[in-house]
Amino acid sequence: MIRELHSWNTFQRIYHQLTLSFFLLILFPVCILAQNKPMNAALISQLKQKVKELAVTTQTITSAFTQEKKMEMISEKIVSKGKFYFRAERMLRWEYTEPFSYLIIISNDHITVKDENNVSHFDVSSNKIFLEINRIILGSIQGTLLNDEINFRTSFFDNEAAYIVKLYPLAPKLKESLAEIVIHFSHKDVSVDEVEMIEPGGDKTRIIFHDKIFNKPVADEKFIVR
Repeated sequence: MIRELHSWNTFQRIYHQLTLSFFLLILFPVCILAQNKPMNAALISQLKQKVKELAVTTQTITSAFTQEKKMEMISEKIVSKGKFYFRAERMLRWEYTEPFSYLIIISNDHITVKDENNVSHFDVSSNKIFLEINRIILGSIQGTLLNDEINFRTSFFDNEAAYIVKLYPLAPKLKESLAEIVIHFSHKDVSVDEVEMIEPGGDKTRIIFHDKIFNKPVADEKFIVR
């Protein structure tokens, strides 16, 4: 584990673990073998509007998650598990519990990272990288990230199980860390089925959310590191 996180290394880790969790997620089974068909402009517009409406009505999320990491140099997948908490007032807790303990909390403009007993604090406004993370968070919460043509090129597809959106980073720093982001939105409620992040070297991270609870109170203590 990294004990001391500096600006770009910190961004890479936080970005990989957090970016797509801010889309206000819920699990719905995905059919991996389904054939993807390009969406037309009318369907794309409808999807964007529905995602934005879901973001507006979601005040809190509590969820368990499973993360699968596939690295080019290792044949077996690395599987991690944990809990995810979100409150609409720009508060988020992303906690890994298996096979190691690792915690990230974002509360307003402050980021706290706890790696076992080591705690680091960062002020979003003091670092351009953290400002970028904050921009992505707000864009996701407000349902506007799918319209972010400055930082992402997007492609939209449909299959029997889900709407699929592929985002290709355009900003140079983002492209160093991520080559592609794939999001599966369910047909049922346009919430996210799963997220896959693909790095330039071919490594892939897949995050599946389950046991979701929406709009139930989340205690203040969840966003405090002790």
